[in-house]
Amino acid sequence: MAIQQLTLPKLAKALIAAQGRGVQVQVILENTYNIRWSRQQAAHLPRQARQRLQRLRQLADRNGDGITSSREAADADAVALLQRAGIPLIDDTEDGSRGSGLMHHKFIVIDGAQVLTGSANATSSGLHGDAGAPNSRGNVNHLLSIHSRELADLFREEFQRMWGDGPGRDKNSLFGLAKESGGVETVMVGDTRIDVLFAPHRKREALHGLTWLGDQLARAQRSIDLALFVFSAQQLTSVLEERVEAGLEVRLLADPGFASRPYSEILDLLGVTLPDRDCKVERGNQPLDQPLKGVGTPRLARGDKLHHKFAVIDNRTVITGSFNWSPSAAHTNDETLLVIHSPQLAQHFTREMNRMWRSAELGITPHIQRKLDRQRIKCRDGVERE
Repeated sequence: MAIQQLTLPKLAKALIAAQGRGVQVQVILENTYNIRWSRQQAAHLPRQARQRLQRLRQLADRNGDGITSSREAADADAVALLQRAGIPLIDDTEDGSRGSGLMHHKFIVIDGAQVLTGSANATSSGLHGDAGAPNSRGNVNHLLSIHSRELADLFREEFQRMWGDGPGRDKNSLFGLAKESGGVETVMVGDTRIDVLFAPHRKREALHGLTWLGDQLARAQRSIDLALFVFSAQQLTSVLEERVEAGLEVRLLADPGFASRPYSEILDLLGVTLPDRDCKVERGNQPLDQPLKGVGTPRLARGDKLHHKFAVIDNRTVITGSFNWSPSAAHTNDETLLVIHSPQLAQHFTREMNRMWRSAELGITPHIQRKLDRQRIKCRDGVERE
């Protein structure tokens, strides 16, 4: 298993039970989340980490008395459970560094024959909902289960590059650019072609995640649907503009929290510029002269996020994986990017897109407009381009 976050105690206990049956279990996490939260003190944490700890303690309070006992915490701390059971576990500092980008993968290889992957982390927020928020349904995510020994082999090779010889021995694990991620690999699962690219790659390389995504979008003939947590790649905005000018239907939904950030390409697609808190505009910012009409954000419960990273092209091809559409995903993080050529799978993702689209807010939302107005007043003396 290589997954950015794992906080679900039932999943940890399932892994422990598998090891008890004689199954080899190995786990790689992002170093930021390779912690025993049951030992953390809230007063010593920054705000976001403190909020995370509070949610985990609420989930651990099994008897609902408002107090998380040390026994409840110990039984709910997934990382602590794995460590106490002797499950081999490393993170992206195992290469001797302080962590290279993010270990952002989200995949499990089972018995060398099955791959579980998608956009979801193994957390309550990722799959179920936030503690203390009855309206929360969890982040909007997807998971795929693919039965293929050939595909499993590709994911095992990626895992082994990062794993090296495991914890506490030689520092021969490879993360980030040290992995020297290769090119696109193709496998057939029955009649379905699956193309796989692991990241990151150096910017000077001709093939990397963003150029590959651009190629896929440029080949679209009829329609493009996108549901994206992060979209901050200017080069892909240009491709989408070209596809719309060619007469294609483009629908794009982005996470509401990300859409209004100054470096969000959603703003470019809507034809507006949002200076940052220092009244600076990022280098290369190019808002469209003709805003796209099919761009918006879904309506979600407070605290929930649109965490998908998928596209559907021509109702025949699905792009998915852990890969956010950003330079960091392409050039820094450990990521998975899949292109699956399957009209049947495309129907499932189109159904998900339609579900979100029915209640989506399109165009410049009131939230975005308030931020634009606020920065316009703050930066009335002028903005500075980086």
